[in-house]
Amino acid sequence: MALHQFKVELPDIEYWQKQIKCQWGCPVKTDACGYVNAIAEGRYLDAYRIAREPNPFASICGRVCGALCEIECRRSNIDDAVTIRALKRFVTEQFGVESDNPSVGIEFSNARRDPENPKAGAKVAIIGSGVAGLSAAHDLALLGYKVTVFEADSVPGGMLTTGVPIYRLPRELVQLEIEAILKLGIELCLNTNVGTDITIPQLHSEGYEAILIAVGLQRGRELKFEGSDAEGVIHGIEFLKKVNTGKDVRIGKRVVVIGGGNVAFDVARTAVRQKETPYRAEAKDFYEAADSSRMALRKGAKEVHLVCLESRIEMPADEIEIKEGIEEGLILHPSRGPLKILTENNHVVGLATRKVKSVFDSNGRFNPTFEDELGEIIPANTVILSIGQSLNNTFLQDLHELKLSNHGLVAINPDTKQTSIPYIFACGDAAEGAKLFIHAIASGQRSAISIDEYLRGKKLTVSQIANFNQPSLHKMPSGYLQLERINPPVIEASERIRSTIIVEQNYEESFACEQAERCLKCHINTIFNGDLCILCGGCVDVCPTYCLALVSISDIHLNQSLGTLFLRRYGVDANLIAETEGLDAVKNVGSAMLKDEELCVRCGFCAEHCPTNAITMEHLSYKKDFFYE
Repeated sequence: MALHQFKVELPDIEYWQKQIKCQWGCPVKTDACGYVNAIAEGRYLDAYRIAREPNPFASICGRVCGALCEIECRRSNIDDAVTIRALKRFVTEQFGVESDNPSVGIEFSNARRDPENPKAGAKVAIIGSGVAGLSAAHDLALLGYKVTVFEADSVPGGMLTTGVPIYRLPRELVQLEIEAILKLGIELCLNTNVGTDITIPQLHSEGYEAILIAVGLQRGRELKFEGSDAEGVIHGIEFLKKVNTGKDVRIGKRVVVIGGGNVAFDVARTAVRQKETPYRAEAKDFYEAADSSRMALRKGAKEVHLVCLESRIEMPADEIEIKEGIEEGLILHPSRGPLKILTENNHVVGLATRKVKSVFDSNGRFNPTFEDELGEIIPANTVILSIGQSLNNTFLQDLHELKLSNHGLVAINPDTKQTSIPYIFACGDAAEGAKLFIHAIASGQRSAISIDEYLRGKKLTVSQIANFNQPSLHKMPSGYLQLERINPPVIEASERIRSTIIVEQNYEESFACEQAERCLKCHINTIFNGDLCILCGGCVDVCPTYCLALVSISDIHLNQSLGTLFLRRYGVDANLIAETEGLDAVKNVGSAMLKDEELCVRCGFCAEHCPTNAITMEHLSYKKDFFYE
């Protein structure tokens, strides 16, 4: 007979790790809870150390990370997530590569070192110098490998330099972050197009024992419809690349951007700041490119429209991007699809749209349908397509053994990043599709582990040991549940659209500390000792969020694990008792304390009021040990 009112989970190390939701949700497992609380306590160097440990691009992520940690943040169950990303910037500006001591980042990195690596000195080639490739290079260099990065462009960084708008990310910061990684002894070959200047088989024949493809998605996705090949139609990726590298780019006074994601808003907000300019020769170096693009900006196009299939509430772009875009004058046309581009003498004069009935079908798949009724006709001189990115895989055409996916990406084993050719690996967007920078960093790190395993001919095994410590005093800050989220200050829209000044500013110290105090300290756990509990129920009564429940064993669904635990605890088989004697007999056997982790705010009232000290608030920490087998 099954007992099934409550389905419960027995905690193991993964259970406790998952309670720190911000860290669990981060692809590189940054201990956001740790550095946020260090900020709240005024331990700023400790905060930077924690932020930098797993992430070679900590300073950049303090500016432009997609902040999956904030999406997972338990505080959003109450009001709004903690401003985790902005708090990272608060400490990276003090101690990161942009500070007076940029080398401290490498010292704090928790990437593995192995002075006894038998394969130290083996040559590894990495194609692409974006965050995925450089993250892999960082980890492989620390393990003693001789790494060479090949980059087709004249500047390193991939989308960091050619895709992210200057008003979001200072190019000097990108350069500093990259230089810190290259100082590990990594060789960088710019203006080297793998596939034409040198091929992958040639690299292998020259002694590169492993090759990593990390080229990203550098080509805009095509959208073929009437007029899409007219003069004045350009791709968003191409537009951003030209602007960011100081090349000639021309747009009209009325611009329409097609797309509703973050990149589309990057394109549209850049177009607001862009003007028609006379031809400029290609910039000679990184800094000249940044200066050239700055000088090309003034009050911007007269009108910038953004057309997207999704409704306003469905738009995939971050809300802050949408809000700031509207402040800067973007004109949104949600629930509209492009019908055709209107032309005169093959030049764009407008975009005809149609109304969207639905974007997704009943199974949640992308399958837009349209109303018979037409939408607006938007006058335009320029139409910019920003509907996604694709891989330019022409450099792989001679590698007949290399398999591609159905989407034209490099096919890999998702766990190892290894391709169908054993010595070739692929990571980041080129293999996994367009994702966030933090995903690319994690992908590069995983590929470095696999390349290391491949070269050694051994598998790396990780063991984890958890430890609970009872803090000398657990006390949440006064009024922490009433503190509201305050985003970092931003430059006024009327000022920022005239230049490439960084839109988002840093927190002042007092604001940073106050925002950090909003953290619910999910690394602190409520631990129950059943041997000390007297079933008084005081903890249940005092809990402000009703996350505790004292129930009879008969109210719990006893799966195999719980049944075994019950048998060990009470020496009886609960299911057998229920079947032979009825549920009332089970009620008299024992009780259990249940906790809903999603509701807990770590106030500590339960532990404070427990008369027998059966409840303690304890800090989870764990360490990893690595060995090869």
